[in-house]
Amino acid sequence: MKRSWTGRITSAWPGRDRLPANRLLPALYRLSPEGEADAVEAGELTRDPALAQVEAALLAADEPLTLRRLVVAAGLNDAAEARRLVKRLQALYDADGTAFQVEEIAGGYQLLTRPEYHPWLARLRRGGRDVRLSGPARETLAIIAYKQPVTRADVEAIRGVQCSEVLRQLMEKGLVRIAGRHDSLGRPVLYGTTRKFLQVFGFKTLRDLPPAPDLAPPRKDGAGPE
Repeated sequence: MKRSWTGRITSAWPGRDRLPANRLLPALYRLSPEGEADAVEAGELTRDPALAQVEAALLAADEPLTLRRLVVAAGLNDAAEARRLVKRLQALYDADGTAFQVEEIAGGYQLLTRPEYHPWLARLRRGGRDVRLSGPARETLAIIAYKQPVTRADVEAIRGVQCSEVLRQLMEKGLVRIAGRHDSLGRPVLYGTTRKFLQVFGFKTLRDLPPAPDLAPPRKDGAGPE
């Protein structure tokens, strides 16, 4: 049974099991009419209404917001303005040494707690929304992530064990999806990862997966259509 490489892969995935900022309900900073980029360089942490609206939208969101959704949620002019304000907010958080940071993951932006605060923040969690995976589930998910789109038979050939139940569990958790059908006899189902997979593991796209010499690189960028 081939297990050594899956252990290396799953342990290499970043443990970005961090809390979205909206679960800690932090107080927003005071609004300020000033707030240009040079204020960050000067160490002045200020916010204008537009920047505060972006911050509030990111705080309220339960998942990464694309630039298009951020434009609508924050009442901005266009994606260029949204991107500029996100970068400014990132710089402010870095300059202030705050516990939060804005990360680009799963095709959007999300306000998360920084990794170094995870150990003690984890004690505040009360399950429910946490995604907990067993060893077999992580191995199966790793194979799908690197080999997708892939059939169940191919996954089982690599793992050396039957995995229909594990696949069902991964689909229930929203980490794996049906990505089509293979052209071979019987047209078996093909499996791939979802946008939620990228979000849970903190990846911007599948190209951010750590190197896995024993497996082929992802066949396409991103998670693909849901």
